Amino acid sequence: KSNIVSKTIAYKNSKSIFRGLVKITKSAPNSFANVTCDSLLSDPNLISDTIPCEILENNSSFINHEASVSNFNLEQLEYLSSRGLEQKTAEHLLILGFIDVFAKELPMEYAIELNRLLKLNYDN
Repeated sequence: KSNIVSKTIAYKNSKSIFRGLVKITKSAPNSFANVTCDSLLSDPNLISDTIPCEILENNSSFINHEASVSNFNLEQLEYLSSRGLEQKTAEHLLILGFIDVFAKELPMEYAIELNRLLKLNYDN
């Protein structure tokens, strides 16, 4: 059994492409693989693609793949701005909410690095 979770945040002029390979061989009967790809776009003109490669070599196993793309929620941004938060801070909070479930699972040293990278992006 496997569960693959991909979280992508596209900001400014970026483009996101997820390419993943899941292969369940003949020697792995009754296996299950779940792939989830979630993308958060800071602008509706940005692009996020998911190109899965799934190879299933037996009839008793199953592969599930789902992908979702969403833009920054303008209502949430407006609400946070009405509470006195600057645009960058409001966007930062939305990103933290987007990755919250994923970030909670990270070991401490990776969580520290993730926070450093997010802060670096918003200081520029």
